Amino acid sequence: MPGNAGTEQTTTVIIGTGLSGLAVAAELCRRGVDSIVVDGLDLLGAAQPANTASLQRCDAADSVNLRERNEILRHLRNYAASHDVDVRNTTRAIQLTMVNGGSPLASAPQWEVHTPTGILVADHIVLTRCAHSQLRRMVNDFGMAVGRNLTAAMRAIGIYLVGVGELITPSPKEVLRQAKTVGQAISARVHPESVAYPATGSFAALSC
Repeated sequence: MPGNAGTEQTTTVIIGTGLSGLAVAAELCRRGVDSIVVDGLDLLGAAQPANTASLQRCDAADSVNLRERNEILRHLRNYAASHDVDVRNTTRAIQLTMVNGGSPLASAPQWEVHTPTGILVADHIVLTRCAHSQLRRMVNDFGMAVGRNLTAAMRAIGIYLVGVGELITPSPKEVLRQAKTVGQAISARVHPESVAYPATGSFAALSC
């Protein structure tokens, strides 16, 4: 069961401390958006425990991309350390719950990410490890019509996907592209009056 040590508020919770998670965290940091990165997601559920489902890992790199992936990951870890990005490698998300009355029709639902030591409350969730079939079931559990566009259905309730491939794992450059796109989308919601921040520094050079 999730712990009750305390509740923390943040703008975005990123689930996954690998390449995809760190890429999004770095992008949000550059754009002035708060985030907390936690490791993995063992169980994903709606309001009722019966709606939980195990998620598959989709982040394994093949031999062709391994060297490039490791180099990018090294840069991202250095960036996270030097910019005090809140990365909690030993904290696992074990349940995801829609709050604000649990209504999928709310204009801006909030989310509770339950961990063994407490609850993280956020406006946006980024998932980096999952299977598309399970994501579709989850969206249905929250009362949303998925249709053909799973990504759009999930964004409508504040959930974003990075590094999640329907059939194969995206390349490191594709992960960076997705992270930049998601970072822009979340930043636009958090700072609607602001123009997108220009890409600067060493992380910008990693973007494709």
